Amino acid sequence: MDKIRLINEENEKKILSPRATLACNSRGRSRDEEECDIRTCFQRDRDRIIHSQSFRRLKHKTQVFLAPSGDHYRTRLTHTLEVSQIARTIARALQLNEDLTEAIALGHDLGHTPFGHAGERALDKLSPYGFKHFEQSVRVAEFIEKDGEGLNLTDEVKNGILCHTRGEEAYTLEGQIIRIADRIAYINHDIDDAIRAGVMVEETIPLDLRIKLGMSKGERINSMVNNVVINSMQGDKIRMSEDYYSYFMELHEFMFTAVYRNPICKSEEVKAVAMIDKLYEYYNENTDELPAEYIKIAQRDGSERAVCDYIAGMSDNYSVKVFNQLFVPKFWLE
Repeated sequence: MDKIRLINEENEKKILSPRATLACNSRGRSRDEEECDIRTCFQRDRDRIIHSQSFRRLKHKTQVFLAPSGDHYRTRLTHTLEVSQIARTIARALQLNEDLTEAIALGHDLGHTPFGHAGERALDKLSPYGFKHFEQSVRVAEFIEKDGEGLNLTDEVKNGILCHTRGEEAYTLEGQIIRIADRIAYINHDIDDAIRAGVMVEETIPLDLRIKLGMSKGERINSMVNNVVINSMQGDKIRMSEDYYSYFMELHEFMFTAVYRNPICKSEEVKAVAMIDKLYEYYNENTDELPAEYIKIAQRDGSERAVCDYIAGMSDNYSVKVFNQLFVPKFWLE
């Protein structure tokens, strides 16, 4: 049985680019463990992430529109799957390690808060440690999942998750793919959701940008992916061309004005932030009421860290449920 994994590792050497990260050359895990008979280390990481509780909760976490009633709006989970698809396409075209790319993509938002970036900003203000969802995603994988045991992911996957948003770039090309695939995914799919919500129409996007980037969601994603592949065939960076990146940033600025700061889209954020404030205050004063696994974190890392971990892990639905249980009076029944 162990020959299957070894064959897969040998196939990577034959098929993948010399720039690819090979499973057999992984920097390893925080805790040593026996190798799987069948799966490479990166395939194993992908599976651990998919089977984790934090991954399943992403289906009820906001992407842009808070608690949308329609079935077709993105959630944090569907966004994650779309990032994975775009990233794998780029990795395969460049003959990089698709398994590593997929694992990073699936894990990149494990630590995201309820209510999207509004929840992230709220916890960043409340926590004395600050809060960044990419750092929390690594913390979830390292110290929170599996009742504090963690997923024991490889260093390459953790680094890709940590570096997927800003700051230092990932040291693998596969990790660098996720940063750009994340941006390609959310900018185009947020446009799609905004059109569905009636906030804008396709023609609201400046015509010059539509001509340069594509006249539809599908055309834009395809042209952006093609541009990344063409400009990343050599060297140690995953990049768009300079002119294309400037077009992308123009589109990003347009979305901030038209959607991300739009009062229609953000009308409920004030309530969500106030709710997180109240939950944070309550559990810091009543740490003993945290679930058992978070009481263990409080004993190890302090109550404020545990409360932040607990709230960050909540889905939108669950945070509303807990808030109602704690602060909304119940009516007597005859």
